Amino acid sequence: MDFLLKSSRLIVKSRTITRRVAVPIPSEMSSAANLGSSRHSHTLFIITVYIRKIFFKNPTLMGSFNSAPKINNVDSQDDGLDIPKGLTTSELLQHVKHLRGLNQPPLLSRYFLKPVSSIISSDLTDGLRCLKLNSVSRVCSAPISDPNHIRLLQWNLLSQTLGQNNDGFVRCPVEALTWENRKYLIVQEILQHNPDILCLQEVDHFKFLQTILGTQNYEGIFFPKPDSPCLYIEENNGPDGCAIFFKRDKFELRNFDTRILEVWRVQSNQVAIAVNLIVKQTGRELCVCTTHLKARHGSLLSKLRNEQGRDLIRFVKQFAGDRAVILCGDFNAEPTEPVYSTILNCEFMKLASAYAEMRAESDECNNESTKDKQALINGCDKVQKSIQNEPPYTTWKIREDGEECHTIDYVFYTKDHLKVKNCLEFPQGDEIGLNRTPSFQYPSDHFSLICDFEVLDSSNESSSQQSQPQQQQPQEKNKTQ
Repeated sequence: MDFLLKSSRLIVKSRTITRRVAVPIPSEMSSAANLGSSRHSHTLFIITVYIRKIFFKNPTLMGSFNSAPKINNVDSQDDGLDIPKGLTTSELLQHVKHLRGLNQPPLLSRYFLKPVSSIISSDLTDGLRCLKLNSVSRVCSAPISDPNHIRLLQWNLLSQTLGQNNDGFVRCPVEALTWENRKYLIVQEILQHNPDILCLQEVDHFKFLQTILGTQNYEGIFFPKPDSPCLYIEENNGPDGCAIFFKRDKFELRNFDTRILEVWRVQSNQVAIAVNLIVKQTGRELCVCTTHLKARHGSLLSKLRNEQGRDLIRFVKQFAGDRAVILCGDFNAEPTEPVYSTILNCEFMKLASAYAEMRAESDECNNESTKDKQALINGCDKVQKSIQNEPPYTTWKIREDGEECHTIDYVFYTKDHLKVKNCLEFPQGDEIGLNRTPSFQYPSDHFSLICDFEVLDSSNESSSQQSQPQQQQPQEKNKTQ
């Protein structure tokens, strides 16, 4: 009985599941109609309770269906951060390396999949100018200043509160999980690649990122989870959520919108952010969206993620209109899960996976695929081809229940508007180390995904984009930033 009472309170707080419409009912049908309505409402109630119990599965952490109190701390742990003004990217990188400690192990070196002949900007530090060389890439890939080229970084940062108190990284040294060690590695991983756009998940130190990235001309938007698990852990730094940053000198923010993703018309605890950006030099527009879908294994959770993916696509399509779209995030789903197919099979979006497309092109150019493998891929549909070419992992960690090494992070894009030119590859097992991630050399259990895109000439762009209504009012924008 207590369970049902507490569940009913949650249902009252959640958004309305059905709309009631006044329709005249003949008197002889009223009793039957009332009985059917009662049964229908009861069924919806039970389904809603069940779904929410799944979303908030661990009551000791989430505070759902029990009396565990929330600890409503705010983002204040970095209030004492003091960054000298006027630092170039090179100077800032040197500064954060010094703050972390010059005797600390260096950040993992990585390389781009496709070699380029451009020379790295002298604005980067000597220690970060040249990434580790190997047989795939003999030169580093520098960001391109052409306004039609866009470099995007997608990354689950690992919530500090959850990573240090809840996630059970049994092989990671305790000192490596401290915010004092991790925060400067995060800055190095981001700024050494100089991305134009950042899409981030598990952000629970937004103020830190806003302050330090703001010195390099980035503007950011943050949207927290409605019931973040961080808020049930002592000494949290506020809720975790998703964030998007973009360079103010390259883009103008037309508008943005946020979404609490729904499953069967019930709000979940997962969110999405979408921004419409204008390239200042060309006037072209694109929509960028990021999300973080429900975690945990199991066939039912897989179905829930698929429903979140459907809701996500509807949200993005309505917001983006006919613009180019980049949709990325931590989907917590391997390529074989339904949500992957749902996204790629969406006919009105025509999305492709950037890493799968780039790796397929690289294999073809380098003749790395055997004839048998190529014949197998050619005989598959587009989803199967994409699955075959996804990287083997985007996260590699060891927890209390074992080792996890799989692909669950993606960057999707509209092929009609964009062309993927390059992708940052992932370090090999011997480079990562036996204890995997996170570690003293990498601050998250997810690797960053970095993609270079070229904006294509397209006749599909119309002046109707200019007249699309605003999704958020300016005063609401200021609240989230």
